[in-house]
Amino acid sequence: MINKIILPISVIAIITSISSFFYFQSSTNLVYVDVNKLLDGYERTKVEREAFTKKATTLKSNVDSLVVNWQTELKTYEKERSSMSKKEIELKQQLLSNKQQQINNYQQAIQKQIQEEEQKSTQTVINDINDYIKTYGKEHGHKIIFGASGAGNIMYASESTDLTEKVLEGLNKNYSGN
Repeated sequence: MINKIILPISVIAIITSISSFFYFQSSTNLVYVDVNKLLDGYERTKVEREAFTKKATTLKSNVDSLVVNWQTELKTYEKERSSMSKKEIELKQQLLSNKQQQINNYQQAIQKQIQEEEQKSTQTVINDINDYIKTYGKEHGHKIIFGASGAGNIMYASESTDLTEKVLEGLNKNYSGN
């Protein structure tokens, strides 16, 4: 009779312990970080954005000065046009048209360069964050660290599974060399 009771109790105990093992394993190993907060709070993001902004401003000002020079030439042409011969007018119009096309091409090239620089700068920051999270996950025994971006990939998670602040703190320490 006791053997009949012990067997079901043993089975229930084993099932309970296996279930609790997987429950506690999954609840401590499935965590997430808020990617937007990491990007905003990471010191290197600010440094990269500042460097990018300076570079973009310089490139844009180069284009702006070319446009201003072209506009000045156009105004001069319009003033002097009445005193020019038909051949001079045609040559000047051709010259102005060619110059405008060159400026447009240069402007497009600069815009493309600015986009590439921005992507490169962003990718550098993302690579840093991904590398750090990989190391952090291994060091802390996490099986999975999800990235929440506010786009619906994680709709709800307990605050106890949010590693964002810990990761951000470590990421910034790692970046500053402390």
